[in-house]
Amino acid sequence: MDILIFKASDLLAHTTALRSVYVDAFCTPPWNEDEDRADEFVARLPENVRRPGFTAALAFAGPEVVGFATAWTTLAPFPADRCYPQAAAGLGPDRTVEWLCGAREIDELAVRSAARGNGLAADLLEAVIEDAPGDRSWLLTSVQSSRAMSFYRRQGWTQATHPSPDGKGIVVFLSPRHPARALAPQPL
Repeated sequence: MDILIFKASDLLAHTTALRSVYVDAFCTPPWNEDEDRADEFVARLPENVRRPGFTAALAFAGPEVVGFATAWTTLAPFPADRCYPQAAAGLGPDRTVEWLCGAREIDELAVRSAARGNGLAADLLEAVIEDAPGDRSWLLTSVQSSRAMSFYRRQGWTQATHPSPDGKGIVVFLSPRHPARALAPQPL
């Protein structure tokens, strides 16, 4: 498989394929999203490709897109929409600014079900963090997906927030080269 990097609006030529991969990856368990979420993802793409530090990695099997990752630089002040308030609450205001603002934020990572199990997700993730500012990258994921949580841990990512064990909420992971990963609080 070939992985190509996109840094700007040339990614938009692949919007239909990205939506298809998104549906395959996230409209099934454990995510169980409906296709409206895929439409929302696609609708955000024209704005996202203009974000500072935007980077996308697309995996191709021949002409077909079988996986992708999207990322950008998290700006200050820290965003207050989507799941960002949960991340900030888990880290506190100082760590949020120091650890996440100015770092490469992984927005989405998706691989078609038929292309899983061969290291493609790890390759896509590495491709979008390779040139991260100061080796600082981070992401959010849901505690509802033990598979995703295990995957990030196997890739050397460090869980930096620890929500209550009620099976809900999001967690922040810091990349293997993030300078603050050793400072992340360990669970009790």
